[in-house]
Amino acid sequence: MELAGRIVLVVAGVTIVVATIGSAVKTVVLPRSAVSQITRAVFLTMRRILWVFARPSIPFERRDRILALYAPLSLLATLATWLLLTLVGYTLIFWGVDGGTYLDAFELSGSSLLTLGITRPPSEVATVLVFTEAAIGLLLLALMITYLPSLYSAFSRREQEVTALEVRAGSPPSGRELIWRYWVLERAHALTDVWRSWERWFVDIEESHSSFPAIVFFRSPQPDHSWITSAGAVLDGAALAV
Repeated sequence: MELAGRIVLVVAGVTIVVATIGSAVKTVVLPRSAVSQITRAVFLTMRRILWVFARPSIPFERRDRILALYAPLSLLATLATWLLLTLVGYTLIFWGVDGGTYLDAFELSGSSLLTLGITRPPSEVATVLVFTEAAIGLLLLALMITYLPSLYSAFSRREQEVTALEVRAGSPPSGRELIWRYWVLERAHALTDVWRSWERWFVDIEESHSSFPAIVFFRSPQPDHSWITSAGAVLDGAALAV
């Protein structure tokens, strides 16, 4: 293989690996909303796939069960995409560095990424690259593992107020029902506590849903619950109470 071709392969491989690491940092590490084209493409693809099975014509409960898989499956698909891109990127790097066959480079890359150790690096440079690929593979797995508990903790905080609102504003909740129930129970003065509680909820939503954009697509555990509908009901109730 000519030198120019090998340089192109290495540059292409490094670009893919750097883009993959950047996507992981934007999605998991960066504590603010940042667009990752790789993550966005995965979520859009998964949405198109699930929409085939969750057509508007099917019963709502069944459709809700299918769409509830959207966010979890998209996160797993995102991790798989990161690993696949790392595999492809290092395959190109090994191919360009050692100048062997594509199959040899692919085997070395797969062995390094999955830390199998079934293929021996042919040179000192390849040995260093093997260590870096193994480290990146472990890093991507560790990032996703540590990301999920934080995400589900934010999800739990969000759904607590949504569930509590059912006894106050009905199911599905409405602002009119919220005001009416408190008035019937002669507890209209207690609405102030509701507004304060939901004010803190809105602040937490702004912070958590900016830090963990994927949580937006996590649906509530019950088909008739929705954090968006609940937020709208509280805002409607506050407007009626003014």
